[in-house]
Formats: sequence, C-alpha cells, structure tokens
Amino acid sequence: MRALGAALVAAALVVGTAVPAQAHGTHGERCTPVAAGTPLREAIAGLPDAEASGAILLLHDAGGCRQGTAGIADVRTGRTVPVDGRFRIGSMTKTFTAVVTLQLVAEGRLDLDETVQHYLPDLLPAGTAPVTVRQVLTYTSGINHVEVPNKQSAWFLEHRYDRWAKGSQIDTAKPLAFTPGTKQRYGNVDYIVAGLLIEKVTGRTWESQIQRRIVEPLGLRGTTAPGRDVEIRGPHAHGYEATDAGWVDVTRADTSLQWSAASIVSTAPDLDRFMVALFSGRLVPEPQLSEMFTVPAGIKLYDGNDDPSDDKDAVYSAGLTKLPVGPLTLWGKSGDRPGYNNGMAATRDLSSRLVFSVNTLHMGGSDQPVRSQRIIAAALLGL
Repeated sequence: MRALGAALVAAALVVGTAVPAQAHGTHGERCTPVAAGTPLREAIAGLPDAEASGAILLLHDAGGCRQGTAGIADVRTGRTVPVDGRFRIGSMTKTFTAVVTLQLVAEGRLDLDETVQHYLPDLLPAGTAPVTVRQVLTYTSGINHVEVPNKQSAWFLEHRYDRWAKGSQIDTAKPLAFTPGTKQRYGNVDYIVAGLLIEKVTGRTWESQIQRRIVEPLGLRGTTAPGRDVEIRGPHAHGYEATDAGWVDVTRADTSLQWSAASIVSTAPDLDRFMVALFSGRLVPEPQLSEMFTVPAGIKLYDGNDDPSDDKDAVYSAGLTKLPVGPLTLWGKSGDRPGYNNGMAATRDLSSRLVFSVNTLHMGGSDQPVRSQRIIAAALLGL
C-alpha cells in the first residue's frame, strides 16, 4: 500500500485527542480518554496511515466508559476527528429498520408469519413462492438485489449522486435465489423490502418512522435518516478514497440506493444509547425482542453451490449478528460506506459495549480493515 504524503501525516493529531468536557456516556457518566500505553490506545495510534485517515471508539465495560479519536477529520485544515463526530453507519441501519418492523408486529400491524405478497401484492412477480416477513428480517427470503458495483471506486465516483426510487433496488426479473426459509444470504435487499413494508402499513415514510419511533424517544441528537440530503450535517470526519492523484473526498453522496438498509448517519454515543435501549427492552417488547437474539435454527449460509461440505451455519438474526469474540458472545452489527467502516456490539447483559468508526481510504474490500480488527481485539480481548 502506498505511504501517505508527509504533509498529511504531519497534519494529523495522533491518538489521545482530548475528550471535550461535555462528552458523557449513555447514562451520564463521564467518559475518560483512552489511556496512554494501553492496547486500546495502540489500536488507534499512528493515524492517518495507508489504510485509514481517522477513527473513533467508545467502550463501556468493567473499567467504565472510555473514548478516543485519532487522525484527521479534514485534510484541508488538519482538523482532528471529533469524539462526537457523525458518520455514515451503513448496514447498521438494518438494526433500526428491524426495530421499527418489530414494533409494528407488536402493535398488530404486521405479522411475522404473513407473506410479503399479502402486504405488497404488486412487488413480486405472480407465481413467486410465498415469502414471510420473518424471512425478510432474517435474510432467508431468496429475493435478489439489483447488482451494481456500488463499492468500487470508479463506479461510486461516477454515480454517487444517482437517485434510486424506493423498491427499484429489487431485481424482480430474477427468480428467487433459493426456496424461502432454506438458506440465509446477507444483503441489502431484504431490508429494502422491510422499508417498503413499514411504509405500506403506516402510510408514512420510512424516514419519518425512524425519527418518530427511535430518534426522538431516545434523544439521539446526532442521528438522521438523510433522505435526499447528500451532506453529513454537524461535526464529522470526512471520508476519503486514496487514488493515484491523491485523496478524493467521498463524504457527500446520495444514499437512496442503500435507503432502509444502509443510509443512516449517527454518532458513537447515539449508537451506544440505542443499543442500551434496545437490549433493555425499551424499544421492542417481548416476544418480538427475542427475534433479534435468535438465529434461525438449522439454516446454512447461502454460498451459491450445492456442496454441503463447505456450508457454514447462519449467524444473522432479525437486525443483529451473533458474534463470538474469545470467551464472549456479543450481538451487534457492522456497517460500511465509502470512507467509513463501523461496528457496534454488546454482550446481552450490556456489561461490555463497543462502538467504533474507522475512516477507511480504500472502498470495496471484502475483508474487515486491519484497523477495525485491532480496535475489536483491544476493546474486547485486551490484545
């Protein structure tokens, strides 16, 4: 990987950026800066580098609340990454959409065992096998997404302001990839369908339901479903793509392609507050909440072949992912957009909680950035 220019590195503030006096944890406790010489600080040291321009992390565990930032938020000014900075959370949006869908189930306005065809009779072609709401939330529907290379640099830079109509992301010309309920295939399309279901039964936009049902009740001041807005409003670190000609700012973008699957903007403190409320049952009541902590039994991940010898067990529930990390079992969600790679996860009892965002410089990679891996290992395993 190419080394960054010396001028950019000199502009960066290395790890240990002072936490603003007003920065507090979810329950009002003061968060302290990550301490020098600790694995957590080392995990975000040395930014920017060839992989990332900046990072934010927020950790709650037996040691209390700690947060830190590193790197630069704006290459033009050398401004440092704000600890309460907003970022594009990508597929972590799916957790928000699952919450609203399950709230509607609890209200009797949706039924998990009813079909998509019942609620949206014109969405799928006649003769398509029945697909249930539960199968949509657990990625077991087999519905196909329109295939575009949206995480490839050249495509993104050309199409970053394209406008997609709601539902146009679904490829209804293709037959289902598998019989509904028999495989699990992660992707955006199921949560595009969930967004359409929300709009159908409420008569309101998905964005308004996110705002009314989650953002306002929890007081999430840095969280928005942007709709047509291509900006990130408020304090934030810019996202960049490293090219042969230098860093290209990729912060501004139309998010209609991702919509109800991956478009929300948020902050680390807001996402921590969201997790606490969700896991505590304040957002989704039982028995619907249990759907978010139940991976479909006996289902394998879809890999496109008929060889059972390389099949892997399903790992996704309704809106969350089951994440074994060393001796811990966490539930959470990752997400990325050009310039941003993020994650949130917690133990079921909320005793350990992590939120992070890394400003990656190379979109489209299939592997999690090394910097993100280092943050996870330091925060949850002390490595």
